[in-house]
Amino acid sequence: MNPPTPAELEILAILWRLGESKIQAVNDELCQIRPVGYTTTLKTMQIMEQKGLLGRRRDGRSHIYYPLENQQSTQVSLLERLLNSAFAGSKTALVMSLFGNQAVSKGEVLELKKFLNQLESSSPTDTQPRSSLSARLIEDKGGK
Repeated sequence: MNPPTPAELEILAILWRLGESKIQAVNDELCQIRPVGYTTTLKTMQIMEQKGLLGRRRDGRSHIYYPLENQQSTQVSLLERLLNSAFAGSKTALVMSLFGNQAVSKGEVLELKKFLNQLESSSPTDTQPRSSLSARLIEDKGGK
């Protein structure tokens, strides 16, 4: 899969939130973020389909588009790419850069501590993927 551009990520975020949608619904959502023409949204989504980011099916005279990969898989893929290209594979450097350069709320610090405690308590023989730990924390927060 080719990585999505920033504009394509905006469209994916909308589709992950709304579910499968017609171009007009996606365009309406995009226009709440920034002005964008219908034909621009149409062309971007057609390109995304060609890149393997979106699928589509006919619905009468129009098309319904849907993401071919779920949000978590896309995030993991993008993060791994960033980790390897910008941080030479160092998770510590990535996290230190993120938390050293951004304002962090007490709530975020508590969430991070909870996640680290779960990592620490899981034994090396645990077969549970780390991504499921982070997904569980997101679910515990109410899907935020």
